[in-house]
Amino acid sequence: LCVGIAQEREIQKSYWIEQSAGLKLEAMMHVHDCDASDLDKEDRHEVLSLLPSYEGKSVLELGAGIGRFTGDLAEKAGELVAVDFIEGVIKENESINGHHKNVKFMCADVTSPDLTFSPESVDLIFSNWLLMYLSDEEVQDLAERMMTWLKVGGYIFFRETCFHQSGDNKGKNNPTRYREPRFYTKVFQECNAGKSYELSLIGDKCIETYIRNKRNQNEICWIWQKVRSEDDKGFPHFLDTVQYKSNGITGGIGQEREIQKSYWIEQTAGLKLAAMMHVHDLEASDLDKEDRHEVLSLLPSYEGKFVLELGAGIGRLTGDLAEKAWELVAVDFIERVIKENESINGHHKNVKFMCADVTSPDLTFSPESVDLIFSNWLLMYLSDEEVQDLAERMITWLKVGGYIFFRETCFHQSGDNKGKNNPTHYREPRFYTKVFQECNAGKSYELSLVGYKSMETYVRNKRNQNEICWIWQKVPSEE
Repeated sequence: LCVGIAQEREIQKSYWIEQSAGLKLEAMMHVHDCDASDLDKEDRHEVLSLLPSYEGKSVLELGAGIGRFTGDLAEKAGELVAVDFIEGVIKENESINGHHKNVKFMCADVTSPDLTFSPESVDLIFSNWLLMYLSDEEVQDLAERMMTWLKVGGYIFFRETCFHQSGDNKGKNNPTRYREPRFYTKVFQECNAGKSYELSLIGDKCIETYIRNKRNQNEICWIWQKVRSEDDKGFPHFLDTVQYKSNGITGGIGQEREIQKSYWIEQTAGLKLAAMMHVHDLEASDLDKEDRHEVLSLLPSYEGKFVLELGAGIGRLTGDLAEKAWELVAVDFIERVIKENESINGHHKNVKFMCADVTSPDLTFSPESVDLIFSNWLLMYLSDEEVQDLAERMITWLKVGGYIFFRETCFHQSGDNKGKNNPTHYREPRFYTKVFQECNAGKSYELSLVGYKSMETYVRNKRNQNEICWIWQKVPSEE
């Protein structure tokens, strides 16, 4: 589409006027999906279940269409503004949902500077299949404006189709942009409000309705929260630094690694499950089976592949990984721990057990030899510099198209027993996202974020969203 922005917007408008003729559900239910009526209820339920709490709050719905979500949003919102740029469509929405007295219906183009709201007035900005109909520049501009409208602590939720169309009927003259997910992640991650605030990625996942019904992982949603910028934290950030140093971790990377090793030798005395099941969780035995099942269910296919498990411990997941992997290397830096793992899982002849420190340059593998690198609660025990170094080494070992999966505890400890002398780094999730996003192999390859989510086992059992996993894929660099 080698046309100007104004001309492109006219193409989009003509397309949607044509699509909305007759105001059919299929036109709103992802443009051309022949199974729209079957998918609609399940899809709506899932999307709404992913939203942060907005009861009694101010909600802005952009690209509201004929109101697939408007009625549900209105049920809980204190006030709701529903916006669409096709007059006939927003009027149909109002005819369906106008009985909700807390809803205001607006015919407006989200790309127009005339559409504006008071700064820091909105608690939740919601859109479903909107940004994919905007140009790159329009997405960037809208992201900046949304950031301005959003209250501090408020959320942006959006869902887009990535890579290629999800529907069955390809239609004609489709001006939609089926982008890679990393485009949206990069745009919103780089968004700031006068450098005082930024958007923190809270959630990023594939819509399971489409995976279940169409084996399609291209329907992806993001949840962002407006937070104070790292660059503007000033005095509180200084206090955090002082507190960190007063805990005794002041002696450089080498000394810190010795502290970590001593800590884990103490924790693994007796080789108890609780020591591996997130260090100090008194309910380890109850959580273990459910947690393992969830972690394994999230992994990309690795059947018949070469898998590297870093921080393997006593083998909570080693045996399960070995069942499908063609070859598995399990690594841990405590000798008696990896020996216990071998005593439990040594009957798997496709597993090699290694006592090695992941931070050591002596631990190395052939370039582009590994299909999946897996770790569970590992990076939180490394310094920032060690995480960065290991990320660079992992991308070197990984085959093109291969995956990295890791899961960490963020913000604060998840276990009930706080223990003593705990040198763990409970970081904000964006630290890990930034490190791996900036990772490249000689600028020829980079890591694309394929999945990011809180572990539902901990959300369900402990109302804890701080257990977070990431899935990255090695892809050719855009540069």
